[in-house]
Amino acid sequence: MSRHVRRICLLLGVISGVGTSSALAADADHGADLAKRWCASCHVAANGQTQASADVPSFASVARRPDFSPERLAFFLLDPHPKMPNFPLSRSEAADIAAYISSLR
Repeated sequence: MSRHVRRICLLLGVISGVGTSSALAADADHGADLAKRWCASCHVAANGQTQASADVPSFASVARRPDFSPERLAFFLLDPHPKMPNFPLSRSEAADIAAYISSLR
């Protein structure tokens, strides 16, 4: 009996974990919208964009860096360096932008 209960508990744990992981997943489409709205004045943030600041990297070049990590980028966006404007991003917005940039690899 206890073996069956353990199997049922394990199955319920796996099923509930699957549902929550997709709910917490970053949304690259939302990140693209945010990037076009907030980042495109300085960065080339999307294909077809023709104007940006010359001294900042494009999002595609950021994504292609060998040490690129969406998690590290999201953390960086929450605590930007002095050259970057201070946008009040939520954790999910920072993760969405990082997911979008990651999709440009």
